[in-house]
Amino acid sequence: MLFDDTLSFESGSDLEWNFPDQDNHGCACCSPVFAFLGQRTALKQELTSVDFWKSRNRVDSPIRNAVMVNATVITMDADHSVFDAIAIKDGKVIACGSKDEVVSAADPDAEIIDCRGRVILPGFIEPHMHFLPIASIGRFEDVGPYRFEKTADAIDHLKELAQELSDGQWLMARQFDPSLQEGPDVLTTDLLDRVSTRDPVFVYNASLHFGYCNSVALRLAGIDKNTPDDPVSPYGRWPNGEPNGVLKGGAAMGSVVRFNQGQNDYDLAGAILDICQRANQLGITTFCDQATGSVQGVKEIELYNALAASGSMTARLRYSLSYRLQEKWDSLGIQCGSGSDMARVVGWKIVSDGSNQGFTGLQREPYLHREDAGLAYVPAAELTEMVMDRASRGWALVIHANGDQAIDNTLDAYEAAAAAGLLTNQPCRIEHCSILHDDQIERIAALGVSPSFLIGHVYYWGHAMRERVFGEAKAELLDRTAACEARGIRWTLHSDEPVTQMGPLRCIQNAVTRDLWKEPGKKLAPEEAVSVDAALRAMTIDAAWQCHSDHEVGSLEPGKLADFVVLESDPREVPATEISTIKVLETWLGGRQVYASVNASAA
Repeated sequence: MLFDDTLSFESGSDLEWNFPDQDNHGCACCSPVFAFLGQRTALKQELTSVDFWKSRNRVDSPIRNAVMVNATVITMDADHSVFDAIAIKDGKVIACGSKDEVVSAADPDAEIIDCRGRVILPGFIEPHMHFLPIASIGRFEDVGPYRFEKTADAIDHLKELAQELSDGQWLMARQFDPSLQEGPDVLTTDLLDRVSTRDPVFVYNASLHFGYCNSVALRLAGIDKNTPDDPVSPYGRWPNGEPNGVLKGGAAMGSVVRFNQGQNDYDLAGAILDICQRANQLGITTFCDQATGSVQGVKEIELYNALAASGSMTARLRYSLSYRLQEKWDSLGIQCGSGSDMARVVGWKIVSDGSNQGFTGLQREPYLHREDAGLAYVPAAELTEMVMDRASRGWALVIHANGDQAIDNTLDAYEAAAAAGLLTNQPCRIEHCSILHDDQIERIAALGVSPSFLIGHVYYWGHAMRERVFGEAKAELLDRTAACEARGIRWTLHSDEPVTQMGPLRCIQNAVTRDLWKEPGKKLAPEEAVSVDAALRAMTIDAAWQCHSDHEVGSLEPGKLADFVVLESDPREVPATEISTIKVLETWLGGRQVYASVNASAA
């Protein structure tokens, strides 16, 4: 029996995943995997209970009334102010300035904390990640390129883990990326059978549009030479017709992984808190989920609200609703801006095309050595209609557009809405905005919309963009941060995790150096490198503005929330190639210390 790739959340009608008549190799955020996992790990009622989340609270830290002195406080305010002291009380900043000024402005009984010259910045803001999708796969074993340069090393690691499995237990892994790892392009049964011939093994490709399994998993699923292929989502096969363990698309993957009964007991709550904790370790105090509803449907809002109200969340959540659930969202009457300072809806997310490295980003001209120019997930006329409709309802728009034609279509839609006087809830955004021409930069500046760049495209895939995807000339148009900066456009940097891992300091370094991971010493479009100050803005105050939250976070100014990070070194002072190695010593949220490294001794 073929597994239906039209996957459901609640009644079976929350979301339909409609893909072209072949695997689209799209980006991870449009993978059908998340819908399937959402179905298998159905949102338990307890996850919408405030008391449940209170019982899972991992951080027991009081709100401090304190003055932090002998610091380098980089406020990221409009005047680029840098001070040596900051005072916090009742979860907010009450003063910044010299030690004497701040001490006199604070309560006489305020705690004095000697920071010993360390650097304090506003908490970093991750403007584009996928919260519940990450949680849904976060506890699967990471065998990706950031841990294992060679696929053979990843296989050896899985083999060690398999020795600890109980009989019949599934070994689930993720992030295999043949474009970045040395080794085969696919993981076939002959490779994964080396991991285990007793227990099922399943590995997701980093794109989440492919999966791979061993022979045990195929047998459990009843898939053999005679199993018919779904033309949209076929099985990989050996020359004799036997399945080779390669699963192409949602239907093929689902037909195997649905036999993993252990997925029903997946600790989603724990995985959610893991994300918050990991964000804090990176200095992140706010992140923005782009495409809420893609795992658990509209019930995700109930989870967010309970989590926010419980006090157990150690990072603030902003989120954009997935356009795929339009009727459901409209029936609930959700308005842009509703929520609290802990969790708030700030946008309407539309995915207009795919990914450039997957050859589905929509281009003006065909890809290098190919005849196709990508895919329009939303046709141009329909995109304009969507933007006009949502803008007229007061929504800020967040539109995924990778290819240059997709960016053209997005700008056409924004211009139509602006001409009708509808584009009032600014900033509206262009996500990834990967390939930018000069004429498009001028249009962006005139509209006042804001791009957010997946800067890891340069670092991790820059060589592939140049050699295999676009050719040298067009690859030079990737992530044009400096050109936007020169034109006065406000822009941000993001990870798009699970596409790349969250890491604000890594993103800052990537934007400042334009280095290539696979080609040490080489850079992609070095003229697009920006200053450290500009990159810091992109990860703090400009990200706050882009997430409609700059009135409360993003800079350290009196009256704003006391969200900040303590760094061991000043990103402006270390060599650019060492920015990503700066240690995060402490992270504070609303005046509470939510993370302290073993090296931290300031508090």
